[in-house]
Amino acid sequence: MKMVDEEIKAIVVETLAEQHRLRQESIDAIVSKAVASALASFGIEDDDRKELRVDFQHLRRWRKSVDQAQRYTLKAVITVIATGLMGAVLLGVQVVLGK
Repeated sequence: MKMVDEEIKAIVVETLAEQHRLRQESIDAIVSKAVASALASFGIEDDDRKELRVDFQHLRRWRKSVDQAQRYTLKAVITVIATGLMGAVLLGVQVVLGK
């Protein structure tokens, strides 16, 4: 009787694994179709995927360079303001000490 139970369990486990694999394959197919139809609605065909990838890589590099330029601009503005304030303080100290 124990052998029959183990065989039944093995068959059930195998059946569930097969169902899971089939379900996963169908989900993958549905997602693939959905992505392809979404890209097609934007006018991008399957043949254009490599170009699309290159375009996105270019956009990412461009975005990163713009972010870097913004950081450098902010640092430059802060430096100019700090230098101006320090110059004003130094000029004030010179005027006070000069009198």
